Amino acid sequence: MTDDKIILKAEDLDGSLLQQDSIDLKRLEDMYKDALPYFRSGDKERIIAQYDRMGHAMQEICAAHPHIQVYSFVTESGAHAEASRVISKLRDVDTDHQEFIYYSQRAYEMLFRLAYTDRSGDQKNHIVVKTPVAEPVQMYAVHKIPDIDHKIEHSVMCVMLRGALLPSMIMSKEIEEYSSHGYITPFALFKISRNDSKHENDMEYILDLKKSFFNLEQLDGRDLIFADPMNATGGSLVTVVKYLYSQGVRPRSVKCFNVISALKGSLRVTRALENCTCYTLWLDPVLNEAAYILPGLGDAGDRLNGRDDKDRPRNIMQLVADYGSNIAGLYRSQLFEIERTVLG
Repeated sequence: MTDDKIILKAEDLDGSLLQQDSIDLKRLEDMYKDALPYFRSGDKERIIAQYDRMGHAMQEICAAHPHIQVYSFVTESGAHAEASRVISKLRDVDTDHQEFIYYSQRAYEMLFRLAYTDRSGDQKNHIVVKTPVAEPVQMYAVHKIPDIDHKIEHSVMCVMLRGALLPSMIMSKEIEEYSSHGYITPFALFKISRNDSKHENDMEYILDLKKSFFNLEQLDGRDLIFADPMNATGGSLVTVVKYLYSQGVRPRSVKCFNVISALKGSLRVTRALENCTCYTLWLDPVLNEAAYILPGLGDAGDRLNGRDDKDRPRNIMQLVADYGSNIAGLYRSQLFEIERTVLG
């Protein structure tokens, strides 16, 4: 660790796992290895059967971990087809950039409902809107929504840069739309990367403070939201939050929203961090030696944002500009907050 870089090693993560967690993870690793011959032969019937077995095993494991909330495990069965369709499109190698953005938006709207509204039992709030119809008099419409101000209006969006930027904007927009006060979340931007020369068993995560933008006072006592397309090892999230702990920040809660999470990443995060819940649309069983999720969905950051020129990586404002006018118009309040955070 230096004054401007914080490094977390993989063994720091596994120290928080329970003995039963290790047993459960080994069980899933063995089941996935059993499926590999079926992948090689393309035997779809056996692939389906093995995934059914792994799905039931992960559902059984998560039932004992209330801080791991998997959409297809906790919602009614009629909603599962929607999740399956969204995930299948995001995984598909033929899904292009614009389609990937569209299905990412759908995924985070579903995750927001899972965390805040689907099972809330909250009192109702009202939205009163003026319509374009003015005859015989100006028309208004009334619509009921859950009153969840107390759940969302202490939130800060914590962005682990690049792949997490657009998902964080989507979550912030949902909060704004459900807030009776039009609450715009503050943003905290963290530049964190993992050392890709390392393997899963010796992985390192580096938090670059010089390229991060955040206000510690704004984070203390708040609900910290991390919206990242994938949670593989949990290392990035744990690195950031433990750094905040070391600076005296005590969050009210930590919420992690992922399109896909590896079982190991979800277990590590919820064991290592206080009052932390992982919400994920889909749980994948294992990681490979390079710490990538299997079966995974590829590099979600590149699929959302496009690839950088190797010699001229884009900064955060260039990335925002590349989203274009459609995204800028839809998320203008969020972009203003990000601009204010970066530029002062």
